[in-house]
Amino acid sequence: QLVLVESGGGLVQAGDSLRLSCTGSGRAFSDYVMGWFRQAPGKQRDFVAGISWSGGSTMYADSAKGRFTISRDNDKNTVFLQMNSLKPEDTAVYYCAATEEQYAYWKRLDKYDYWGQGTQVTVSS
Repeated sequence: QLVLVESGGGLVQAGDSLRLSCTGSGRAFSDYVMGWFRQAPGKQRDFVAGISWSGGSTMYADSAKGRFTISRDNDKNTVFLQMNSLKPEDTAVYYCAATEEQYAYWKRLDKYDYWGQGTQVTVSS
C-alpha cells in the first residue's frame, strides 16, 4: 500500500503561481511513475503531467505545456507540480497518483494503482 497526500492548493488570482506537493509513504516511492490529474466540477478527471521513477522522463497534457513543471525528490518521497501563469480554467481538484505502467499508459486513469485525496486549486479572474 502506498499512501499519497497532496498539499499546496489554494485560492489565487489569474497569472499567479502555485506549487503542489504530494508525499508518499508505506511503499518504495521511487519504484513508481507519478502522475498529476485534475477534476473540475461536473467534468471528468484529466491527466495533467507524469514523471518517471527517476525523473528522467516527463509528459504533459497540452493544457499544461509551457506553464506547469512536474518534478520529484525521491529522497523525500515527494512529487511536485509547479504551476505558473494560472488561468481560471485551471480551477479543479488536483490529485496525484502512482503507477508502474510504461510511458504509453501514463495518461490513463485506470492504470494508476494509488491515489491521493486531492487538493483544491481555485483561480479567480
